[in-house]
Amino acid sequence: MAESRAVEAAEEAHPYAFHVSGPRNLSSPNWRDLFCSSWKDPNYRRTVIACFVQAVYLLELDRQENRNVKNALAPKWWKPFKYRETETLVDDIDGSIFGAIFQWDRAAALSDIILMRPSGAPQAVLALRGTILNRPTIRRDLADDLRFLTWESLKGSVRFRKTLEALKSAADKFGSSNICIAGHSLGAGFALQVGKALAKEGVYVETHLFNPPSVSIATGFRSIAEIAENLWRSIKDTMNMARAILPANCAVQPIDEDEDDKNNDNGAKACKQLNKWIPHLYVNKSDYICCYYSSPTGAVQGQNGEGVVLEKPKVKEQKQMAAKLFVMSKGPQKFLEAHGLEQWWSHDLDLQEAHQSKLISRQLRSLYTVQPLPQCKAQ
Repeated sequence: MAESRAVEAAEEAHPYAFHVSGPRNLSSPNWRDLFCSSWKDPNYRRTVIACFVQAVYLLELDRQENRNVKNALAPKWWKPFKYRETETLVDDIDGSIFGAIFQWDRAAALSDIILMRPSGAPQAVLALRGTILNRPTIRRDLADDLRFLTWESLKGSVRFRKTLEALKSAADKFGSSNICIAGHSLGAGFALQVGKALAKEGVYVETHLFNPPSVSIATGFRSIAEIAENLWRSIKDTMNMARAILPANCAVQPIDEDEDDKNNDNGAKACKQLNKWIPHLYVNKSDYICCYYSSPTGAVQGQNGEGVVLEKPKVKEQKQMAAKLFVMSKGPQKFLEAHGLEQWWSHDLDLQEAHQSKLISRQLRSLYTVQPLPQCKAQ
């Protein structure tokens, strides 16, 4: 009996226990949410979704430390919000838990006289954790970290495939407008790329990315390619200008832009469709893993002052796609704190919505190259 009490006391004082490190002054859902839903508050929404991501970290740590149902830390991070864990995403190679799906718990809600899901509350949330530097997971986590660092792509990972399949299944079951995907660090990288993959198929899922990775070797090579492309366009403009100025008997071969026009037409169509997908990114300027998202070069302000708007796409109508970027410039300054997930449910959080980001411009610009998109089924 004494030993059991000692274990319980140790768990109560655990630094990852919800009442120790969880959000402060955050009310649980109640019957009042039927009339004024807390989920419509962006701060509440961000906080709860960040808690779900933290729960995935703790699901894996509970597994590593052999915790049972009675002393597990993870459930405390989703139960207060009337959700339940319905599926875990497990790595086929090392057996680690890297993601989970949390679904609205109607039975728990009814026990508190919440007769229906509050307006704005997602039916299901797919959450993905980042890197855990513990022996059981470090090898597989770092393998995907290096994959992103080298190629800026995670499509070769088994975790990408399993996440995409799980999100598609949830969208088919609940409707794409009733689910969302979220991740932290490496998990945010997966969430962004899975979200893009679904957007190309005409399925638009709410996406929240905490400290998404922004550094890769591929970024450097791509920057060089962009410089070369800009130089080539300058040469074309110069030659066409010379053709217009020179006398008619001085022939200057014009550069055929028909192919560009075709691409522009396709780009306009893709832009019109994919404008429905607006990921939310949360970055800290002191975090050198995600800080490059706050680089403002090459973007313009969007309509109504909302979101991060891409560089002018190479389309005739110059339609633009947006992402919402929230920057913490006065938050934690040390790297481990600046890259941590806990900052995003802090009660004194001071976020500024940015309107320029060269990196987002480049990452989402690839969506304009989509060939005619299939019609999105009504959800």
